[in-house]
Amino acid sequence: MQKPLGAQISHMLKDRGVDVIFGIPGVHNQEMYRGIEEAGITHVLARHEQGAGFMADGYARATGKPGVAYVITGPGLCNIMTPMGQAYSDSVPMLVISSCLDETAARKGQLHQMKDQRAAAETVCDWSEEARTAEAAYALLDRAMLEFDTRRPRPKHIQVPIAVLEAQADDAPRAVDQSPTPGIDAASTEQIARELREARYPIVVFGGGVATGRMTASIERLLERFRPATFTTYAGRGVVPVAYELNFGSNLARPSSADIFAKADYVLTVGTSLAETDLWRQELGHHCNWAQINIDPADMVTGPGRSVNIVADGAEVLSLICAGQTGEGNARWSANDVANLRARWRDETDAERPGIVPICDALRDVVPADTMIYSDMTQFAYVAKEVWDMDRPGHWHHPYGFGTLGYATPAAIGGAVARRGKPTMAIIGDYGFHYTMQELGVAVELGLSLPIILWDNGKLKEIEDSMVRGQIAPNAVVARNPDFCKLAEAFGAGSVAPKTLPELQDAVRAAFENEGPTLIYITPDLTR
Repeated sequence: MQKPLGAQISHMLKDRGVDVIFGIPGVHNQEMYRGIEEAGITHVLARHEQGAGFMADGYARATGKPGVAYVITGPGLCNIMTPMGQAYSDSVPMLVISSCLDETAARKGQLHQMKDQRAAAETVCDWSEEARTAEAAYALLDRAMLEFDTRRPRPKHIQVPIAVLEAQADDAPRAVDQSPTPGIDAASTEQIARELREARYPIVVFGGGVATGRMTASIERLLERFRPATFTTYAGRGVVPVAYELNFGSNLARPSSADIFAKADYVLTVGTSLAETDLWRQELGHHCNWAQINIDPADMVTGPGRSVNIVADGAEVLSLICAGQTGEGNARWSANDVANLRARWRDETDAERPGIVPICDALRDVVPADTMIYSDMTQFAYVAKEVWDMDRPGHWHHPYGFGTLGYATPAAIGGAVARRGKPTMAIIGDYGFHYTMQELGVAVELGLSLPIILWDNGKLKEIEDSMVRGQIAPNAVVARNPDFCKLAEAFGAGSVAPKTLPELQDAVRAAFENEGPTLIYITPDLTR
């Protein structure tokens, strides 16, 4: 049965497992809204396309499924490009579908016209293509879904001319399993296993690429068998069990962590590219042999030592590394030394940004098990990423690579939509909250039990500190803030401004029970 292509796209997405779409309708993309309800898909109306993109990001991180957003031509696409860039840097599966003008070469001055909309989007995503027929749209949608499952997940953009969206189209083809079976070099996995077993000071670095529950058993077997010291990237927190006494934690960015790697006689990295935002230095610090397991060949890191590179998903590789291995490894790491160094790093973190560590400890003690946390570019999160150990992977999400302000609130909304009935929390700074504060209305509208921890130090404190270090007189780092509690209440949300750590804990407990979002306003005075 034929329907306008805009409606058929929603039906095809539903057939491919899409249950939620985030977006904003407009005159150029209204045909895409014709089939949403008929297909049985929930639509979440954002207040700004940037919010829609961050919601799709948060939903994708919470579920592992692609987050889908519908936006209009021109400004709608431009507004969502920041979330697309964030999703690209953090390997998040996001599918953005936009309308586009039918003709731009011969006609000028049209509503929402851009010189090259498709090319603009391509700068912040994996690929950006235009579907000029229904068949092309279906093929591109299936291509995107296949690549989300089989490659490093990154955002894709498909634009469809308005006339094509309005035209009648046949039903989309049924889904077909096209997933290839990856081949893994057995000799390479055997070599890694042998070198791990023989090493006296092996280190394994786990990244966000292995932050899925399905890898837990393989990782635990590897740790038990070879007893390496471990680090995680910020995105990899929770991968290593909290009780594992040889875990140096998410402290790669501590300058003295390079001394630990200098001591290593074998290094294995899994699911990480060791980006600038992981290390904040040029080199890991090792001088030994090392091996890398990564799904993206472009992210294999060059450096000293004979390298074994395996391009594959880490779960199966780790399982093969442990298979058939008998006997204990030769690792000689001291649990006492690891604990002492971690304590020193914790003190360094507290000294650099005073007063935040006790608040992190207080929050960690009261958030429910299985809480999924979304944080923003704020000093509070920078401290928490180092001192807040996670007891499970994939439950703390942050705008790591692109570093976008305003991420946490809408991303947490997307996560809460995905996890109805499960605890979700946002942590955001006063300045970042300004960027996407309007999305608080969405959380109210949906009745999401969402605590939003708003850290207000009254300024862009991280930038001020950086200016001081650079011997620049601090400039343009203070903005007048509103009464955030009254603002939240104007949206219909709850609000509270605790004055002590016990009051903060009580407020967080209550917020998880509320039938709507609660803004919890805290300042540095909380620990003074």
